Amino acid sequence: MPAPDTGEEGAPDDDRSMVAELLGRVPGGAFEVVVRTRLGTPVVIRNAPLMDDGRPMPTRFWLLDRELNRRIGTLEANGGVRQAEADIDPDELAAAHARYAAERDAEIPASWTGPRPFGGVGGTRRGVKCLHTHYAWYLAGGDDPVGRWTDEHLPADARPSGLVVAPAPSSPASSTTTPTPPTPGGDT
Repeated sequence: MPAPDTGEEGAPDDDRSMVAELLGRVPGGAFEVVVRTRLGTPVVIRNAPLMDDGRPMPTRFWLLDRELNRRIGTLEANGGVRQAEADIDPDELAAAHARYAAERDAEIPASWTGPRPFGGVGGTRRGVKCLHTHYAWYLAGGDDPVGRWTDEHLPADARPSGLVVAPAPSSPASSTTTPTPPTPGGDT
């Protein structure tokens, strides 16, 4: 894999292009590819907690793989969100939300006075909102009971294998630019 450049967005040019293609849009903030296929295709990105314009980004981990997204969408359409919530101990789920929020919030500069992301996985404060974001965090090494549940409930042929997980940064990654808080009443 190519070494990361130190460009303004905090991600190598190849990653920016591939992620934009997989998302169908240009990301609105800094990110890092944290899970890839063996061939180097991004599978999961870790988003900065603040977008370039200062808006909060509560979704820390984003699943990019289209086939996994489709399969998890099918699981959700068949009642997966409700079933995962029923199957998982509420205290274990609450602890996962707290870990996720703490990791995200640790990356916000102490001097930041603008709006902050809230909630846990996917921005929800409790329960299960979206299996995709739980699974993304799980694939990136997060201790997520919903991600684990999702993996166990995917058909065997849908479970990814041979993924490469990037090590967690030893210190919070920072963008080369500090986001600007939105203007009150301004267009965000």
